Order: sequence, then C-alpha cells, then structure tokens
Amino acid sequence: MNKFLATIFALTFASTSSIALAQENAAPAEDSAVIEVQSTNLEELLQMVQEGRVAETQWHRDREAEFVAARDRQSQLLREARQTRANEERRSERLEAQFQSNETDIAELQARLSDRMGNLSELFGVLQQVAGDARGVFAGSTMSLHFPDRDQVLTNLIEKASAGSQLPTIEEMEGLWFEMQREMTESGKIVRFPYEVTSVDGVTHNADLIRIGDFNLIADGKYYVRSAETGRVEELVRQPSSRFTNTIKDVEAASPGEVVAFGVDPSRGQLLSILVQAPSLEERYHYGGVVGYIITALGVFGVLLVIERFFYLSGVARKVKKQIKSTGTADAGNPLGRVLMVYENNKNVDVETLELKLDEAILKETPALERFLTIIKIISAVAPLFGLLGTVTGMIETFQAITLFGTGDPKLMAGGISQALVTTVLGLTVAIPTLFLHSFVASMSKRVVHVLEEQSAGIIASHAEKGSSNG
Repeated sequence: MNKFLATIFALTFASTSSIALAQENAAPAEDSAVIEVQSTNLEELLQMVQEGRVAETQWHRDREAEFVAARDRQSQLLREARQTRANEERRSERLEAQFQSNETDIAELQARLSDRMGNLSELFGVLQQVAGDARGVFAGSTMSLHFPDRDQVLTNLIEKASAGSQLPTIEEMEGLWFEMQREMTESGKIVRFPYEVTSVDGVTHNADLIRIGDFNLIADGKYYVRSAETGRVEELVRQPSSRFTNTIKDVEAASPGEVVAFGVDPSRGQLLSILVQAPSLEERYHYGGVVGYIITALGVFGVLLVIERFFYLSGVARKVKKQIKSTGTADAGNPLGRVLMVYENNKNVDVETLELKLDEAILKETPALERFLTIIKIISAVAPLFGLLGTVTGMIETFQAITLFGTGDPKLMAGGISQALVTTVLGLTVAIPTLFLHSFVASMSKRVVHVLEEQSAGIIASHAEKGSSNG
C-alpha cells in the first residue's frame, strides 16, 4: 500500500511538473490552460494528472501541425524562387542576345553615317570650334547689351555638332555667319542708348550710356565695363587719370559727324584695367613716407626764402637805380643812399679815411643783402642727402621682406623699393631747382653789392681828385 501511494505521488509530481513546464512554454498563447494544484484527496489528484496529460498532448499536436505547415510553406517558396531564377536566366540570355544584335546594328549604322557624311564631319568640327570661339567673344562683348539672345543660336549649333546625331541646318550655319558679321559691323559704330548701370557703391540707376564700338562704355564722364559673370554694366572701381576722363566729356557733347579725341582701349578693357592700377602722382609721392615729407618741407621752405629774397632784392635794386639817377640827394631808404650819407658826413677827411668809412658802410649793408642765401644753399645740398637716406631705409625694408617672405611675391618688395626710388627723386627734385634759385638770388645780391662798391670807388676817386686840385 505504501509503495502504491509512493508511486501515485511520484506520478502526480511528474505530471504536475510536466503541466507547469508546458504552461511555461506556452505562456505567449492566450488560450493556454492553467491548472492550479489544489487537491484534497488522491482521486482529485489523479483526475488533475489525467487532465494535464490530455492538455499536454493537445498542445504538442498543435505545435507539430504548425511545424508541418511551416515546412510545406517553405518548400513552396523554395520551388517558386527556383522557378523565378530559371525565368530570369532565360530572360538574361534573350537580352544578351538582343544586346549583341543591337551592337551589330549600331556599328553598321555608324559606318553608313560616316560614309554618307564624308568630309562634312571635318566641316562640322570646324563649325563647332568657330561657334565656340564666337560664343566666348560674345560673352564679353558690349554688343550683347543690344542683342542679348544671340548666344542661344550658337549654343544650339554647338550642341548639335557635339552630339553628332543631328546635322546643323543651313539656316543655323547662316545664323552663325550673320552673328559674326553683325559683330564686326556694330564694332565700328558709336551708339548712345539708355541703360541701367551700377555705381561703385552698388547703387543701380539709369544712365545715358555711350558704346564706342566694342571697346569702351562711357557715361556721366566715367568709364564703365560689362561684367562677363553677371552681364551688368558696372562703373570702374577706379577711374584713369584726367588725361583720359576729360575726353569723355568731349564725346558726350559731340554732335553726329563731329571728330573729337578719345582714349580708346583696343584690348576691350585689359589695358584700361592695367592703367587704373598704376599709382597716381599723389600716391607715388606718399610712397616716400616720412623722409619724403621732410624733403618736401625743406623744398617749400627754400622756395619761400627764394621768393622773399627775390622781392626784397628787386625792391632794393629799383631804389638803388633811382638813387643813382639822383646823386645829389642821399636817401636813407636804400643802401646806396646810406653809403652816400656816409660820404656827406665825411667830406673833409683824407682819402684813406674816407675809403675806410665807405668800406665799413658797404660791409654794414652786405648782410641784409645776403640774408638767407646760405640757408638756401644748405637746403640744396641737404635735400639729396635726405633722398639718399630714404633710399637706404627703403632698401632695408626690402631686404627685411625678402628675409621673411622670400622673393616669390614681388609685391612684398614693392613698398621698400618705391620708398627708395621716390625719396631719391624728391631729393633731386628739391635740390636741382633750389640750386638754380640760389644762384639767381645770389647774383641779384652781388649786383647790388657791386653797384655799392662801384659807386664807393667813384666817390673816393672824386674825393682824391678834389684833394689834388686843392693842394
């Protein structure tokens, strides 16, 4: 009996464990049965074991049915995939054969096309090249302001010639000839027309634009250029010198048929762009820096001294000439009059004493006549030395730039070289005229002194003659 009970208990425990395991595996299924092990006697326990075994058997049958269905579906998919692969392989063979046939047909057609075109292929090649060159010329031409759609004709011609499948028509080739002929014809005309232009500050406004052939665009006394990127007419960032801009006003005021002088750029803007980059006289002057300013100050100071000496000596020379004409009356307002007053005060002295008195009077007048002449001479000598100083400092800056950046970019050395050359020019520009002006005013001073000495010698001679006659 005890063995029987032990056996029943073991079976009950095994069944309960199996049912619990089945419930754990079938947890995702919502319709799984959950058996609670709550028994009060052996009969209920045996019944529960029997029901759990039946439930477990049904669950295994369902799982086996699912596995069989999945296996059959996968087999069907495999058969369908194999059938699709076989169909595609047969289709690939057909397309490959068709491709080979098409290649053969294309080669035959290309050969027939080449035979029919003959020498025309070379003609179309030249036509494409000419059209490309013409389109490049038209892109930067000022005539495109009047004919903005002419590039389309050339574009269509180039595309057909490049494709090779379409031949340009006679009308398209004549269109190329017409546009080139019109370009040459219009380049010989001067046309005035209203157009929207852009100033340097970016403001657009309407202006009375004048086109000088295919060379220049002018308006309001300024040069304009047509931008190849945007197609707009823009004012030059910097205008050339007045030598060229003054001719614009003559063209704007000219009537039809009138001949006026004008600065034309035959390179279609290249020379003009280089010309506006050239520094002006004022900019070149400022290249001299501090040394150049000092040289200029010395030059201005020297010129002012020369002007002062010129007017002073000119006035003195006029008064001396007037005094010579009226020798009877001595005027203290001029050097000669003061010398004559010395003679009037010393008529009774001997010749030697009178000569000494007159020499003393002339020596008193000489400093006033030769005032500032030494300073002017020093300026004429010092100005070249300052120029040499600027040259040396400019070359030092040049060599420093070479040391830091090498000789790859000449613009880095241009500043020092400009200072070296400009200061030398300024020094010579101040020294040469100052030297001539010093010689000029010095000669004026010497002439007055010479007159005083001449008149003094005459007075002494007259006084000596009177003394001899009285003796």
